[in-house]
Amino acid sequence: MAGTIGVGIIGLGFMGRTHLGAIRAAEADGLPCRLVAVADREAARLTGRSTVGGGGGNLRLGSGDQSLLFDPARVRAYDDAAALFADPGVSLVSICTHTDTHVDLAVAALRAGKHVLVEKPVSLRSGEVRRVAAEAARADRLAMPAMCMRFWPGWAWLRERVRDGSLGAVRSATFQRLGVAPDWTPFYADVERSGGPLFDLHIHDADFVRWCFGEPAEVVATGSASHVTTLYRFGGSGGPAHVVAEGGQDLSPGFGFVMRYLVAFEAATADFDLTRSPQVRLTRQGRAEAVAVPVLSAYDAEIRHMVGAIEAHGRGEKPTLRATMEDAALTTALIEAERESLRAGRPVRTS
Repeated sequence: MAGTIGVGIIGLGFMGRTHLGAIRAAEADGLPCRLVAVADREAARLTGRSTVGGGGGNLRLGSGDQSLLFDPARVRAYDDAAALFADPGVSLVSICTHTDTHVDLAVAALRAGKHVLVEKPVSLRSGEVRRVAAEAARADRLAMPAMCMRFWPGWAWLRERVRDGSLGAVRSATFQRLGVAPDWTPFYADVERSGGPLFDLHIHDADFVRWCFGEPAEVVATGSASHVTTLYRFGGSGGPAHVVAEGGQDLSPGFGFVMRYLVAFEAATADFDLTRSPQVRLTRQGRAEAVAVPVLSAYDAEIRHMVGAIEAHGRGEKPTLRATMEDAALTTALIEAERESLRAGRPVRTS
């Protein structure tokens, strides 16, 4: 269809399947996008059948045969990323491979004239993330890191309340994200490649802290490589006096997943708990009330945001991405500072 954004996905593991479901749902809802190609080195994944586990999430594949991730008669399947980059029908490439492949794949896609959505973390090194940003600027293409918490229902709402001041200034903010060590692939056990919980899990809250409050001046991290708690100090930059994020993957198998925030404003307290309904509550004047948040998942909203930005780019506009490669570079630099604080046992300046 004329004007339709052809999407290609590289990597059909858990996150690749999640992106695939979001693309199919967007197309079903009338957005101008369609999955046209996939690439994976494992032949079994190119049949369209779901063959992998992991992640523990629910994947909505849209209407039709639920046993199929995609229809091989409509979606071109490649065993090599370069072949997908050469496909003229692909306008947007979604990169859902292992972390240590992200930068080279993103650069190659941008040089092939494609827009790029890259799963987090883009890289374990901030300088490498900036390579992608520079390449996107040279190619005049959009490159967005998939920082899903910026789109998560209840979290985007919190950021709006921080920014609009409707509940007063923030007195304190605490974020908690804890789970079981991933066991569905040996990749996560290799900390040199995956970055461990700091980059796989805690990065979400570090990025959200930056998005809400700006750049911390200093971090103090304590704990271990598998379970860290970080205090973010803003000094004279105007951030709250108490901002803490805890992240780890050392819980016993079967425990489940914890994702929470607790934010004390001057006029109310907001809290989120993934395991509760309603997930977001606002307590003020002695009463707790449920907060209505969008039903669209973060992954759905993320894909739709990218599609809208590509449409605007095609009209000659300069769209504003909710997450940029510069954001990803700064968040990675923040994690690098936290890792140094954890190693050295002292506060570390972030700039």
